[in-house]
Amino acid sequence: MKRSILLAGTAILAACASSPAKIGGLAGKPVEFFAVAPDAPAEWVAKGVAGEVPEGDWLTQFGDATMTSLVQEALAHNPTLLAREAAVRAAEAQTRIARAAGRPSLSGTLSAGGTSTGFATGTGTDRSNDSYYGLSIDASWEADLWGRIGTSVGAARADYAASEADLAAAELALSAQTAIAWVNLNAARAQEHLAEQTYDARDHVRVLTERRFQRGLSDALDVRTARSALANSEAAIAARRQTSGEVARQLEILVGRYPSAELDAPAALPVLPLIVPEGNPALLLSRRPDIAASEARIRAAGLRAEQARLAMLPALRFTGSVGNTSTDIGDVFDPELLAARLIGSLTAPLFTGGQLDAQRDAAVAQAEAAVANYASAALSAWQEVENALAADALLAMQEEAQVRSLEEARLAEDLAERQYTSGTITIFNLIDAQTRRITAESQLISVRASRAANRISYHLALGGGLPAVPAADAAPSPATGGEA
Repeated sequence: MKRSILLAGTAILAACASSPAKIGGLAGKPVEFFAVAPDAPAEWVAKGVAGEVPEGDWLTQFGDATMTSLVQEALAHNPTLLAREAAVRAAEAQTRIARAAGRPSLSGTLSAGGTSTGFATGTGTDRSNDSYYGLSIDASWEADLWGRIGTSVGAARADYAASEADLAAAELALSAQTAIAWVNLNAARAQEHLAEQTYDARDHVRVLTERRFQRGLSDALDVRTARSALANSEAAIAARRQTSGEVARQLEILVGRYPSAELDAPAALPVLPLIVPEGNPALLLSRRPDIAASEARIRAAGLRAEQARLAMLPALRFTGSVGNTSTDIGDVFDPELLAARLIGSLTAPLFTGGQLDAQRDAAVAQAEAAVANYASAALSAWQEVENALAADALLAMQEEAQVRSLEEARLAEDLAERQYTSGTITIFNLIDAQTRRITAESQLISVRASRAANRISYHLALGGGLPAVPAADAAPSPATGGEA
């Protein structure tokens, strides 16, 4: 199927690009044109189609109250959103500016002056000073014969709609960034805890090796090797703590807390089921706010292309002016006198040095660009969902394999320690088994974090809903986290 957007009241792009005579022939006969997006896939390649648009708050599936409250806090305090909200207010003001162009305008001028005249008298020279005041009222109004002003208002309204959609898209993106930052903080804390546990395990091997050395069962090489491995684990703790601090500060900036408090996390990562695909490629376009913004920009660009065409047609304007001196200043406010002095004029551009043609061509090109941008946004939306669906299945396979790898690595480490204690293997075998277990556990943390982040990206790609609780009610606790 094809996703089509009807842009009423605009000229066909091809007609707008033709000669002025042909465009003039379209006066009073607005023509519709359709901006057609690429063909939507019938179904997701990675999964089947459920056929329904997903509803509800996607954060609830993680069962993490802290994640939800942090998202609410970010939506309430993030400065980027405050800037977006200001842009929406500016766009709304532009619609009022556009509407004002179709209303009569009045302006007044107040003037004051005086004269001083010298004259001779029998006793010398005297002067006569005279003062005067003046007031004039000017009125003007343009009749919207061809709908040019109405088209301008429509374009401003479309810009306003696009700015509101941009705000919604920014809220979704910020929600996803905050949720992923929380997942990353939990993963960083988990890696930090693993580094601390590794230090304890390495220290245990060091103690065991030194005791064997004292009994003559190990040589100095084993002792030096054990101490070296312990020092490496100590360095790893410092590196993990550095990462945890950086991730925490990143999250603090998103929620607007930095640098007043340091967030902490319980090092808990969710264990997620496979994605149940929701919606379909066509329904997706009705859900994502960035697609809505692209559609609104197509409407605005098409209307501006029509506005540029109408600018080449005659304009009917009425102007009037009333001015009086202080002797009869009250006549200025006589509406009948002002109406009597109104002058109507019908003006049409004859020669502008190609300015109007260039403005029309620019508006048409911008409309074509808006259509192309819409197509690009639609393709990106489908790609993002497909990528997330495919990644979820592959990450689930990685997670399952990594769990098995960790189980075997733990058993191998236990066996290696017993064999080293009995003297049947060297310390290098023990450290190697220990390293494999540490690596397997670290990789399991990473893949679970990647899968949770991908799940968040999936719902962002679907244009998922935001938390229902008002942001003002959010009061997250910095030291507690949700359940896996």
